[in-house]
Amino acid sequence: MKTRIFLALMLFGSVMATQAQFLRFGIKAGPNFANFSGGVDGIDYKSRTSFHAGAVVQIKPFDNFALQPEVLYSSQGADVEGVGDFNLDYISVPVMARFFVLTDKLSIDVGPQFSFLVDDAEVVFDEVAGDADTESFDFAAAGGVTLNITQGLFVSGRYTIGLTEASKDAEVKNAVFQLSLGYMF
Repeated sequence: MKTRIFLALMLFGSVMATQAQFLRFGIKAGPNFANFSGGVDGIDYKSRTSFHAGAVVQIKPFDNFALQPEVLYSSQGADVEGVGDFNLDYISVPVMARFFVLTDKLSIDVGPQFSFLVDDAEVVFDEVAGDADTESFDFAAAGGVTLNITQGLFVSGRYTIGLTEASKDAEVKNAVFQLSLGYMF
């Protein structure tokens, strides 16, 4: 009888450990280095430093592959010389395919990102001039690397390039480099 209980507990423990490795939740945050790509010749776009923060879910069906959807608050935009600063805040949903180069340590991450505009503002001479007349949806391609420092702590770098125009008035697209520090539970 004791042997059966022990075997049942061992089986339950191994199933729980496998399940814990298959599905993990986490948080991440860090700086954004955002700018516009494209646009009109002669207009000088300057990078805007802002931030991103949010939640991560990792689904890892295989040792060297994981799918990682995220929900991030991401502040983007650019500073345009002589025009003003464009502050664009999004709820971004990247869905990253993670290919592990070193099992459970280093991965190459690629995937689409779907962003929904929650706030936009044009700042001229330190005063908010109003809405920046931007598109409410931004579709982008993202790629980067992630290094798992410990079982839970990770750092990542990612570049996201917009595939749709960010503004209704100009042919510009978002371009963002993100550095992240995160923790998986």
